[in-house]
Amino acid sequence: MKSIPLSAADGSGRETEHQCSICKDRTGWLENVEGVEKWVICPCIRERRTQRLLQFSEITESFRNVTFGQFQTDNVDPQVASMKKAALAYYSNYQDLRKQRENSMLIMGVPGCGKTHILTALSNNLMQRKKIQDENGQQSVSVQYFPYVEGFNDLRDDFTLLERKMKRMKKADVLFIDDLFKPVKQWTKDGYQRIPRATAWQIEQMYAVINHRYLNHLPILVSTELIMEELVDVDDALASRIVQMCKSFLVTITGPKNDLNYRLKGVY
Repeated sequence: MKSIPLSAADGSGRETEHQCSICKDRTGWLENVEGVEKWVICPCIRERRTQRLLQFSEITESFRNVTFGQFQTDNVDPQVASMKKAALAYYSNYQDLRKQRENSMLIMGVPGCGKTHILTALSNNLMQRKKIQDENGQQSVSVQYFPYVEGFNDLRDDFTLLERKMKRMKKADVLFIDDLFKPVKQWTKDGYQRIPRATAWQIEQMYAVINHRYLNHLPILVSTELIMEELVDVDDALASRIVQMCKSFLVTITGPKNDLNYRLKGVY
């Protein structure tokens, strides 16, 4: 077997700089196998594909290195441990469940318990996994990240982004919505209350995206500080779709927030 190298010179006689030292950025090479030329794909293709998916996802640079291994479950509340266990099970079974009705994951509960970490690790693993096989051939998993508060702030400041953003949220293989309807404390006649951030316009946009994904069996990953009753109170039609999609991977974490908020450990 003989490899046939392709010229890497730029015509000036000088060797050009390449991102890949193996294929010289040509994505592969020809190999002569028993007199037949065969094109061999370079391993760098998978890495380039992963990097494109990471850029497309809009997951921040610091979050791209988040892993399951970094999330320790020794001596933690069983609810927190179950969250990681469910996410690992989702990842392991993604190829089989992705086209089913219950193909999504929802983590609800107190802030600081690791909801974002777990779903970010799951997103990163989905994008970096080996290509999956579907009826149209092999493909990689694209994830679109949408941080609810920051995402809508950006859209409010620039409405020209709305159509493009909504299209990407509808079409991505997996949509990760972080901190859906994140509540704020407001003073009411009954004292301070948790009020979900959910204007009629925000609900309308979320419903349009999630209903599209619901109808087309496209998975979602959702984290929220709301409990089920609060989510239903925001919009029961939207909540029912989310719950139906996430029924097999629905984790609710409740209890004293000071005990479950790992970011506050040692402060109180």
